[in-house]
Amino acid sequence: MAEKFSVKKGDKVVVLSGKDKGKSGEVLSVLRKDRRALVAGVNMVKRHTRQSQTEQGGIVEKESPIHLSNIALQDPKDGKATRVGFKTLEDGRKVRFAKRSGEVIDL
Repeated sequence: MAEKFSVKKGDKVVVLSGKDKGKSGEVLSVLRKDRRALVAGVNMVKRHTRQSQTEQGGIVEKESPIHLSNIALQDPKDGKATRVGFKTLEDGRKVRFAKRSGEVIDL
């Protein structure tokens, strides 16, 4: 059975530890096999790239994946880090909610 992760593509997250502690950004993709996520504007690294026919060479700055244990979902109410819970609504849908405020994340 596939493992459940509390973050999805498009979620707003806060970095809990590392060089970018306190920064927030949107999840661009989740690398399920490595338990890592690509977050916009977080964990930036410089890559020296060779010039090709289509791209200019030089130093390119891009995001590097960050481990899921180092990020937490951003609470929709106050923007602080929160844990994620799962509950079933009256209409039978299973949704994620912020444990900090009780606000439903998925609609």
